[in-house]
Amino acid sequence: MSAKITLTGASSACKASLSWQELPWQKMSRQVFQLQLRIAKAEREGRKGKVKALQRLLTSSFASKCMAVKRVTSSTGAKTPGVECAKHGAEVLGNKSDKV
Repeated sequence: MSAKITLTGASSACKASLSWQELPWQKMSRQVFQLQLRIAKAEREGRKGKVKALQRLLTSSFASKCMAVKRVTSSTGAKTPGVECAKHGAEVLGNKSDKV
């Protein structure tokens, strides 16, 4: 598809025309990484205002939102047991008021 995509612009018309698989993932990953580098550099230099502005840009950018969704949905951690599925002894799963 030859549609031009704007990764940080306000126009959502061209973003909707591409499917999830057609998004330029490498380009978006690089853009997010570059923003993270700029944030780290500004922090090292003590430029608090610049850090805040870049953090706002990173959290509101289309690329970072897509990368976050991709990371969460493609995670294999969903198959590992968490607190609810962990096997603990009865004292851990029991009522806290029983221990008092």
